[in-house]
Amino acid sequence: MSNLRLGNYGTATPPLPDPRSLTVGHVHLGLGAFHRAHQAIYTEDAIRHSGETHWGISAFTQRSGAAAARLAPQDGLYTVVERGADAAPPRVVGALREVGDASADPEAVVKRISAPSVHVVTLTVTEKGYRHDPVTGELRRDDPYVLADLGSRTPRTVPGVLAHAIARRAAAGAGPLTVISCDNLPNNGQLLERLVRDFAEIAGLSIENATFPSTVVDRIVPVATEYDSAELYEHIGVRDEAPVICEPFRQWIIEDRFAGPAPAWSSVGAQLVDDAAPWEQLKLRMLNAAHSTLAYLGLRLGYRSIAEAVRDQALLDVCRRLFADDVVPSLDLPPGVDAIDYGESVLARFANPALPHTTIQVAADGSQKIGPRLLRTVRGRAAQGATARWAALGIAGWALHVVDPVDAAGRSIELADPRADELRDVTAGLPIAEAVRRLVTDPSVTGDVAGNTEFVNRVVGVADDLYRQGSAALLAEVRP
Repeated sequence: MSNLRLGNYGTATPPLPDPRSLTVGHVHLGLGAFHRAHQAIYTEDAIRHSGETHWGISAFTQRSGAAAARLAPQDGLYTVVERGADAAPPRVVGALREVGDASADPEAVVKRISAPSVHVVTLTVTEKGYRHDPVTGELRRDDPYVLADLGSRTPRTVPGVLAHAIARRAAAGAGPLTVISCDNLPNNGQLLERLVRDFAEIAGLSIENATFPSTVVDRIVPVATEYDSAELYEHIGVRDEAPVICEPFRQWIIEDRFAGPAPAWSSVGAQLVDDAAPWEQLKLRMLNAAHSTLAYLGLRLGYRSIAEAVRDQALLDVCRRLFADDVVPSLDLPPGVDAIDYGESVLARFANPALPHTTIQVAADGSQKIGPRLLRTVRGRAAQGATARWAALGIAGWALHVVDPVDAAGRSIELADPRADELRDVTAGLPIAEAVRRLVTDPSVTGDVAGNTEFVNRVVGVADDLYRQGSAALLAEVRP
């Protein structure tokens, strides 16, 4: 069997320019499928457009070496397969010139970012990778990994790695650095800067000559399966152990606050803006909120994928009412954006049957996600004297998932959440309604929303109804 490697691309569109001509100027933390379907493609397109070959990427996995192990024998190459209307032919991407396992060699990450040839760092490490309290936004100083980093010159956490690398750059005169968070967090750039500076202050490090622009990224990228690899082999004639499956749509909004040079991303579709906040809130409180709501309610109703869930008329109605009744009245929109049209486009993308984004996958790490995705809307409507009825339904789905986690077949599953043990301890042995109430009245989980009695009562009532009645309870909610 022929394997993907330099010079052997089968019938897929080959990488341009030749990957062997690239040198590293861009480091990425979090070598997952999303980065390879998004930032890496923007960077390769920017290299092709500008002719600047010094923007090759050095990418590191953070928690596991599996992705690097699959990509290294392929010279960092992988195939991007778009699915859906207007999909492009399979394309081999060659922007990754180095792939490394930060869990095995954390010093290599700090050393690479410290290199004078590097000017940009991007991150896709998921919400839990920031080692912060999702309610307060502060660095979790009691986190065992943060504590370990504070006692070591070889850090492993994102705040520790960046603080040490930026301090080394300053000491060596390596030049300015732009650090761009690409994770779904409110004010992600400001948050990351605060965490890095907080770590640096505790550790006695000097942070200079770095900026942290906020950004918004969007593309649906489900997990690729063995079936996807086998199907791709039949199509292009070479075996790819690390393909990426995604939709044709992609978007990147970046605040124009670069410390120094950067790839010509704006020439290949990225939008540079003065303030990313309106775009960020639009995506978090509409797209991401609907994604999570469909995941939790869809799991409860037995749907395996988001595409299946959104084709259920009751769940579709929930999302539309979430947008129209809860989000739009409490949202400052980006200029020129029609929120309802945006919401319909989101739902159409979710319904793409060629993208089997599983409900279990989207449901993971909910304690880190519900704040920016749903609770912000709850707070916004409360400030207007109203209850966010449909956002509360999404929170009820999450709470029920925590106290009674089941898969699409109704079988018990392991709760995938960085706070799983804490959440289980809080709710263990309680009846469903009481367990849900305990969750949503815990300020460490829902912040100041915990004291909103009307909201809490609605969440508890809906969660209990869903547990007892399933789809009948949901139909009762959306019936006129």
